[in-house]
Amino acid sequence: MSADNNRSELESGAYSGLRLAGQVAHAFIDSKLTPLVIVAALLLGAFAILQTPREEEPQIVVPVLDVFVQMPGASAQEVAQRVSLPMEKLLCEVPGVEYIYSISHPGMSMVIVRFYVGTREEDAIIQTYSKLYSNFDRISPGVSQPLIKVRSIDNVPIMALTLWGQNYDSYQLRRVAGELEDSLKKLDDISETTIIGGQPRQVRVVLETQRLAAYGLTPGAVVGQLQGANTRGQAGSFARDNHEFQVEAGLFFTRAEDLKQVVIGVHAGRPVYLRDVAESIQDGPGEPENYVLFANSKGTSGQAANPEYPAVTITLAKRKGTNASIIAESVLQKVNDLRGYMLPQDLNVTVTRNYGETAKDKSDELLKHLFIATLSVTLLIALALGWRESGVVLLAVPVTLALTLTIFYLFGYTLNRVTLFALIFSIGILVDDAIVVVENIVRHFRLPGSRGRSLVDVAVEGSTRLATPQS
Repeated sequence: MSADNNRSELESGAYSGLRLAGQVAHAFIDSKLTPLVIVAALLLGAFAILQTPREEEPQIVVPVLDVFVQMPGASAQEVAQRVSLPMEKLLCEVPGVEYIYSISHPGMSMVIVRFYVGTREEDAIIQTYSKLYSNFDRISPGVSQPLIKVRSIDNVPIMALTLWGQNYDSYQLRRVAGELEDSLKKLDDISETTIIGGQPRQVRVVLETQRLAAYGLTPGAVVGQLQGANTRGQAGSFARDNHEFQVEAGLFFTRAEDLKQVVIGVHAGRPVYLRDVAESIQDGPGEPENYVLFANSKGTSGQAANPEYPAVTITLAKRKGTNASIIAESVLQKVNDLRGYMLPQDLNVTVTRNYGETAKDKSDELLKHLFIATLSVTLLIALALGWRESGVVLLAVPVTLALTLTIFYLFGYTLNRVTLFALIFSIGILVDDAIVVVENIVRHFRLPGSRGRSLVDVAVEGSTRLATPQS
């Protein structure tokens, strides 16, 4: 009798230590709301799977600022001593700065400021601007004001489109890429676009030195006149018939003929035009800043395999927290819509980077493995314990992950490399927990002392004994 009393005291002590876990289990085990909660959790999980943004790179907040300062005519050693080192000492005083790197070039200094992980990007930008702008009086003569650029994970392009064709040179590709870039910028959630490669349009003016000397002009004076003429601004306004009309003066250059009519000076009481001192004025391709070549390894109709063609690449970055998969699909749809209208039929557009597709593939692969793991565990439980017990596992695992994905969506998380790894890692723990809990409940049902007791009490006891370790 004393042994039974001791056992009952131990059980009552265990229940008192597991009061919260026992109350939760007892509240849901026989409640009519439990099926509704399960259905709601599964629906919320499905909604979260469809709406949670998918991207390749994780949203790790590590503010990085690039500070550029110019000092024309100075050597790299002078730039390091007069610009880079003083700026490093100054920026070290900014709160939250973890590392500072500097690169000194002839005539220019670049300082990279990296803050601690988790520092708010807005605070880092404001504090850096405040520190630099409040110390302008300490800038050495001949040094320009600092230019600050913010770098983040969202600057990494999620997509790259490469334009190439057998019948197109780099100049033609650059012009088509410029029009395509303007159209893609209008899409939602596109933050930054860049054109790499090709020859941009350039109007080249070759001056004849003898004519310049005859008119008493210099190349610098000609450049200044051209810059002043290539402007357009408000010249005033006037009212008439209850309407106000704005008057604009000036015109931007659009062709080579516009430059020929520019007055660059006066000689002997007569205007001197650019055409009078220019040997040639050419409107055509300029010098390329980058070179892009596309190797057609597969070959297409009418094209041989393995040649290299001139190409131009357009990179696209997305806004923070948006879905890379949806953006990539909208970009490809826009390109298809422009085919035959802006993009010629014989111009090839190859996707050379698509982080939206890879992020979608990885998340779909995770869901596939989750489905396989759930079915495998359900079958294993059915063979070892019974079909009723396997049904519990079949519901518990998806419901738990559905609620997890819902929390992801509510807190603004995205499906990326880090969160996908965390979900993959947690699947094993979740499956093990489900197996152990169900097995322990079945073991308590089969104990001789459980005969005659309420099934609810036995199930609660079997689940709560695994919630918290007992001494």
